[in-house]
Amino acid sequence: MRDFMLGLAITASVLAQPAAARQVKVEEVSIDQLQAIMAKGQATSADITRAYLARIAAMDRKGPTLRSVIALNPDAVAQARILDEERRRGRVRGPLHGIPILIKDNIETADRAPTTAGSLALADNVTGRDAPVVALLRRAGAVILGKTNLSEWANIRSTHSMSGWSAVGGLVRNPYALDRTACGSSSGSGAAVAASFAAIAVGTETDGSVVCPSSVNGLVGFKPSIGLVSRTHVVPISHSQDTPGPMGRSVRDVATMLSAMVGRDPADPATAKAMARDYTTGLSTSALSGMRVGVIRPKSMSAPLRERYDQALDTLRAAGAILVDVTVPELKGLGDAEQTVLMTELKADLDAYLATTPAAVKTRTLDQVIAFNREHAVEEMPFFAQELFEKAAKTKGLKDPAYLEARRTSLRLAGEDGIDAMLKTARVQVLVAPTYDAAWLSDPIQGDQYDGPSASELPAVAGYPHLTVPMGLVRGMPVGLSFIANGDADAVVLGAGYAYEQRARARRVPRYLPQADVGKGLDGRQEKGPGGNRGLSRSGRSAFRRCRADRSGTGDRACTG
Repeated sequence: MRDFMLGLAITASVLAQPAAARQVKVEEVSIDQLQAIMAKGQATSADITRAYLARIAAMDRKGPTLRSVIALNPDAVAQARILDEERRRGRVRGPLHGIPILIKDNIETADRAPTTAGSLALADNVTGRDAPVVALLRRAGAVILGKTNLSEWANIRSTHSMSGWSAVGGLVRNPYALDRTACGSSSGSGAAVAASFAAIAVGTETDGSVVCPSSVNGLVGFKPSIGLVSRTHVVPISHSQDTPGPMGRSVRDVATMLSAMVGRDPADPATAKAMARDYTTGLSTSALSGMRVGVIRPKSMSAPLRERYDQALDTLRAAGAILVDVTVPELKGLGDAEQTVLMTELKADLDAYLATTPAAVKTRTLDQVIAFNREHAVEEMPFFAQELFEKAAKTKGLKDPAYLEARRTSLRLAGEDGIDAMLKTARVQVLVAPTYDAAWLSDPIQGDQYDGPSASELPAVAGYPHLTVPMGLVRGMPVGLSFIANGDADAVVLGAGYAYEQRARARRVPRYLPQADVGKGLDGRQEKGPGGNRGLSRSGRSAFRRCRADRSGTGDRACTG
């Protein structure tokens, strides 16, 4: 693909460096550690940027071939040198000064790479403009290293999609086991940060697309309250639920990036009350002491996940939390209402976005994108179709009474009758639950196969904060612990997650195994006899069934329970 060749060419050019350039270790290094290295003069931002680019060159299209980076910024090293000069002159903009970051490729950057959302229909979408969230990160001193791969169109095109695949970028692979999903739609951001291709990355979520890839890639991921972070110049699904969010290897790194992302944007009315603040100041190891925490126990947990979850609950108790079991109320009709909202807003919001793209982009409406996909079906639809796009194309607009009623219903069920009711009834400050079970197999024939728990839907629909923190490994694969609260409790959620993280220390470094390390016994006990080896294992139906998100058709929930 043209973007692949562009990325390879850029990699070669930016890696050209003077012989005296210093070698910098960037694997598993935090933002604070990178700042300390630069402050001591042990390395420059340009050195660090080159180190990340070298790691990407060695591992993203070679080695384990993660395919997590869809394009590199040809000006990254030059941007880093400017920030190095500022530092030499005594100006340090803040904790992100000189830190290379990655941006999901549905968020516009003013660099020379297009913003494709993974689709060939947007291959010429070079807008020359920064999304406001990217402009804020640049202002804070971040170096835009490049763009990450994603589930095409943020996983909203088909009910049978394979998370992490796009026509532009190919299939993102999970660094813990290369045959397993990196989840979607922020799959590239998740895999790239897990593999230390950057200290931190920006993802986006409509329902599950930050927290799922964070959970299955062993990361911290944070979906902020709607209205904290601007969505302008982000390829949209739903103005009711879309938001960018930070993804990193620690709560502190995530809180550091969030602090630079928050701000008012006149073009996004939802941000009218957004107030800039430093979300790292409230991080304390004692945050859970005396805090009442509501415990959700999904019935669909596997036995290994339940064991890991029980260990996490023990850690919360040891940190001083008062645990209270809560029951999720029956919220009949929520899935249907959310689907109506997403389908209606997808057509309206995507049409509005496409109208602002450069003249080189010929797909100016959702209908034209559908036609483009049909004309380029070999490249665009080799594994799954576009039935969600076709369904959205038939919706009747933002004034449709059915849509307006669905939005009222979904907000009430997820918020007032859902999260709010659980918090109030149990008199708790936050809720916890397993984010997802372990990553499932990437399957181009059947698509996403998952029938386990998911914590994403209620906070996504309600617009409330949702944090996932590594909880350890299940069957050799990462799983996450979710912290959820009501609107504007973002700092509370981050504080609780930080206190848990510091006590649990549950994140494990990826090993890039060909398949998940599930231990011995896949072939059963072997008995030798006259007929040779007779295996005692038996075949049967798959342990995983079609993901519930596929059945309800809500799309961006990669696989919700």
